Amino acid sequence: MVVREIAAELCEQLQQHGITQTDEVTLRQTLEQYVATYTLIKLAEWPARRWKCQYRLMMKDNMYDAQSVPEAYARAILAMLQQATANQDTPNEQSETD
Repeated sequence: MVVREIAAELCEQLQQHGITQTDEVTLRQTLEQYVATYTLIKLAEWPARRWKCQYRLMMKDNMYDAQSVPEAYARAILAMLQQATANQDTPNEQSETD
């Protein structure tokens, strides 16, 4: 029996951005291409129960809760890619006012 460490929905979203391998090492390396520093914490028993997650990844001003390490990396990568896409779609305000 194969246990999937990240949800099929996350895999599909990653594939839309050209990320096809979803193992922990590949996702970590992919994340490190986009961000220089992040903090991944394995939560103790009581916070894990309280927040219903096992891991918390903190990056810049954001936190991503997950049940597994690959899921935490995947959530952070997707957030960065979605933010980058949104920034590309938003016109540069300074150029409009010049």
